[in-house]
Amino acid sequence: MKDSIFKKLKNLIQRYKELELLLKDGYTNLNKHNFSQLSKEKSKLSNINKAFVSWNKINNDIKNTELLLHDITLGNLVKDELNILFAKKKILETRLKSFLFPCNSYNQNCCFLEIRAATGGDEAAIFSKDLCKMYIRYAELNIWSVNIINIHENEKGGYKEIILKIKGNDVCRKLAFESGGHRVQRVPKTESQGRIHTSTCTVAIMPNVPKSKKISLNITDLKIDTFRSSGAGGQHVNTTDSAVRITHLPSGQVVECQDERSQHKNKEKALAVLCAKIHTANIIKKNKENSLIRRNLLGTGERSDRNRTYNFPQNRITDHRINLTLYRLDEVFAGKLDLLINPLLQEYKNNS
Repeated sequence: MKDSIFKKLKNLIQRYKELELLLKDGYTNLNKHNFSQLSKEKSKLSNINKAFVSWNKINNDIKNTELLLHDITLGNLVKDELNILFAKKKILETRLKSFLFPCNSYNQNCCFLEIRAATGGDEAAIFSKDLCKMYIRYAELNIWSVNIINIHENEKGGYKEIILKIKGNDVCRKLAFESGGHRVQRVPKTESQGRIHTSTCTVAIMPNVPKSKKISLNITDLKIDTFRSSGAGGQHVNTTDSAVRITHLPSGQVVECQDERSQHKNKEKALAVLCAKIHTANIIKKNKENSLIRRNLLGTGERSDRNRTYNFPQNRITDHRINLTLYRLDEVFAGKLDLLINPLLQEYKNNS
């Protein structure tokens, strides 16, 4: 186990012991609210404490068993016992690492996924649509639900911007590392001379803010505009000012929603996305202040972040953060994103 992980675990165990002492006398020195909060914290640390105690015990057992290796009569039995102990130790270490991962900001089962076309004009918008299809296929394989919150199409049928709401088990944990720049290298359909073009899109994963932790928005900080929807949806949608655009003046964040017929529902959805954007901006700020591995994998939120390159002529996909290259681009675009996501999750665990 790495020293950095061991140090983190020792700090958590120390905190667990402090909580045991604080809660020992019950309500004597704590009000009901503080007692409840500390009890919940202690409960979360309880499993870590149990696993850490078991890990220490196995380490001691290994040391004691190794002393018997030179015993001629017990040699083979000792080796078998050591193999069992090392296997148990490995399982416990994996479990202990899992307690440190992922960060609390990405442990929810609902998030917004925003894809924007960046450099490359029409080809970037078409690539944005391709990425959207890729994520939807991945969601289908994971039995997640997907709803379109807002969409801006361009003349060639691509997406200048699209926001999806994705719900299901482990959504935020699995998609946490998708935020950042995605680059494509291929011959566009609009290219007559067969030249390879490079275009980019940006992806943002924004965990949904639960009602219990809703961000308080001052109405005076919001500029709310209504307008007619531009997409499909029938006569009612296109002839009434049901679409909503909300601008958060302090941060400059802008959110639109025209998915619903009702202006009220569009406003509600737009506010949910706005809260998620502000919450994510706070997460990004913390990532910039955090360790290098966190910045590299979760990103800084800048458009210049380059996560991946998708090279269609060579069926190649490269994740630049962990120097992973696969020649299985067709499979990834068919929804098999775990080929990339699992190595990223493992890298994060190994360096946490």
